[in-house]
Amino acid sequence: MESGIWASVWSFIKFLPFFFALLLLGIIKGALFGPWAWLVMTIGISALILGLWPMHVIWTYYCIIRTKMVGPVVKLLLLIAATVVLFLWLIIGVAGSILAGLAYGFLAPVMATFDAVGEGKEKTLVHCFLDGTWSTITGSCTVVRDVKDMLVHSYFSIMDEVRLHAPPDGKPYEIRLLQIPGAIFAAACGLVVDAIMFTLIALYKFPVMLFKGWKRLIEDLVGREGPFLETACVPFAGLAILLWPFAVIGAFLASVICSVPFGAYAAVVVYQESSLFLGLSYVISSVSIFDEYTNDVLDMAPGSCFPRFKYRKNEASSHGGSLSRHGSSKDKHDGKKAPQRVTSFKSSFDEFNPFKLLDHLFIECKHRGKDLVAEGVITPKDIEGTKAGKASTGVLNVGLPAYVILKALLRSAKANSDGLILSDGSEITSDNRPKSKVFEWFFDPLMVIKDQIKAENFTEEEEAYLEKQVLLISDPKRIKENLIRLPPLSERKQAEIEAFARRLQGITKSISRYPTAKRLLRRPFVKALSEELARTMGGNQSANGSQVRKMKSGIVRMLSQRSLGKTTGIRGDDHEAQLTSDGLTS
Repeated sequence: MESGIWASVWSFIKFLPFFFALLLLGIIKGALFGPWAWLVMTIGISALILGLWPMHVIWTYYCIIRTKMVGPVVKLLLLIAATVVLFLWLIIGVAGSILAGLAYGFLAPVMATFDAVGEGKEKTLVHCFLDGTWSTITGSCTVVRDVKDMLVHSYFSIMDEVRLHAPPDGKPYEIRLLQIPGAIFAAACGLVVDAIMFTLIALYKFPVMLFKGWKRLIEDLVGREGPFLETACVPFAGLAILLWPFAVIGAFLASVICSVPFGAYAAVVVYQESSLFLGLSYVISSVSIFDEYTNDVLDMAPGSCFPRFKYRKNEASSHGGSLSRHGSSKDKHDGKKAPQRVTSFKSSFDEFNPFKLLDHLFIECKHRGKDLVAEGVITPKDIEGTKAGKASTGVLNVGLPAYVILKALLRSAKANSDGLILSDGSEITSDNRPKSKVFEWFFDPLMVIKDQIKAENFTEEEEAYLEKQVLLISDPKRIKENLIRLPPLSERKQAEIEAFARRLQGITKSISRYPTAKRLLRRPFVKALSEELARTMGGNQSANGSQVRKMKSGIVRMLSQRSLGKTTGIRGDDHEAQLTSDGLTS
């Protein structure tokens, strides 16, 4: 046992010079290239925020005033809230661009240097010096471009939906005016109390998180467990030890920031329960909820020294909204069960990456798009509209990605898969899907649609109708043109299929608002479809040219024969002229 411990200590000592050499090289690259990345991000993002801010102000006010979803009182409150948010965005956005540029410019070269020595990399020494240099500059440009897509494409897409979308029951949402003063008072109390108490609790637990985290990481380092088990993870885990204080500072700031929604939620409690007393009870209870949750996260004694009152008339809803993890508290009572160590990181490497999924979606859209261009379903108007940025909800931006996702859902439903089967045969399940709330927002509704498709058991004609509804954004004229050969469906079945299409288009529209999706579906994708369209139209033009030449020659012969009084001979002897003549007379 002692020999194993000393071997681990000796391997740790041998690793230290290698680790600090990589760290020093990363810091040098960060000092050389970080300022340029910082300048690009700071100037680019700040210019976008300041330049587009007047347009955002005007369009936000216009959309709120024109929306039919809410009534006059809610519109007035939204205008006041939007004014505050817009001014805060101006300040936070510019300051955030400066801080984000500093963090990215320094950390990107350091992380790229450590990544260069990972397993499976060739020419490690060359990559140690080159990785994180020019890629840091190009990465900062990509960040600026994604921010631009968010401020232009995503923002206007969301605001257009607010402006044009109607309430489900036809009645605009309105609030009870008598509850507003109490809700505002409870929210003010919640903001003050939670801001003070959350900050004090976070300060008290700051050293606990710092030293417990260091203790666990150093134990894993000496014993080669947890994040240090895999060789590829050792540099990053070693870097985590050095950067752990920054993670703790980030957790502290996050605790202070989360006091704002926690405190403001008191207004929701007052409005929903029609009771100022219950709202103030929530203000006190929220401190206890936060204290219990942080105790669970830090593996401290369960419970809280702060009182926790009933703030819902229905007792179940009070516990349902709690953030405390009762299961973990119970485990601690049963024997103070220590947190389970991670045995290997290989399973996490098999987890699907959301960005890889976007890449797969782009590749599949490219293949399917070429086929649809060749079939004439996707027209030059669709491509030109996407190039000009006019079709924010058009065939290429929403219809085609939704069509690709529908193909995957149909494939998975027919295979009785519990997840989603991609075109390359890989499967996304609940075990290997990205562990991210953002991905769950899209994945879970898609699984519901897949189960409904499986239950419907569509025929081939119904699947074709659904595909065209999804692809063509419910354009009845174009759908009718592309479904001429299919038998008509009943009105009930058409309504069911159109409901499926609208839900899938709504999910895809939300996915398309992500800046990365916008960037992937822009130049290379549209360029590929343009090339396919040019090739297809070129073939059609050559065929059409030969038909025109044949028609001209037939007309000339027909007229010459008619001038000689030999029309009958034409119809008997010249079959091509006969077809041309019949076509003209018809």
